[in-house]
Amino acid sequence: MKRLSIALAFLLALLPALAGCGRVRYPRYYTLNLPPAPDPPAQENRTSIAVREFQSPGYLRQGPIVYRTTAQEIGFYEYHRWAADPRKVVTSAVIDHLRASGQFSMVATYDGNPDIDYVFSGKLEKLEELDYEAGVKVEVALSAQITRASTGATVWSNTVSEVGTVTHRSIPGVVAQMNGAMDLAINKLLSTVPAPLASSK
Repeated sequence: MKRLSIALAFLLALLPALAGCGRVRYPRYYTLNLPPAPDPPAQENRTSIAVREFQSPGYLRQGPIVYRTTAQEIGFYEYHRWAADPRKVVTSAVIDHLRASGQFSMVATYDGNPDIDYVFSGKLEKLEELDYEAGVKVEVALSAQITRASTGATVWSNTVSEVGTVTHRSIPGVVAQMNGAMDLAINKLLSTVPAPLASSK
């Protein structure tokens, strides 16, 4: 009888764990939702530029949202992932902003066509949550350059970063802060593109 009681107690202790094994946890997906660029002004030049898809470190191309617990250690949220490749979202936003600047008569995605004046190449350096030092923050970093298509000479380059503090400590709160930091970084990155670029062909 004693053995039966012990076996029954052991089985009752295991029931919650066994019940939990049946649950299936599904990933949640997020996207960068950047505000649209303003309408472009009337075009006054005949300069064209093509934008290559942004590059990034390999760990930013795996899908999960990235966090750092120290400056050296990278972690991944297994169940919180990007629905769209952030590189494509950033590339599209940069194209929209270059069109809105009115500096170019044609802005397109780079497809190898040699009949353009300039090529824009960029890199998404950082897009991650920072969980060390004080509070929870996000960091976004971008770098880019413009080269003359005919010669390959670099006519402009810039590197920027933005750090934002997460006020609502949840994954949606982190993503919202990443959106804000990314928008600021793109505007800061492109703010130094020289206006007389069209006349320097």
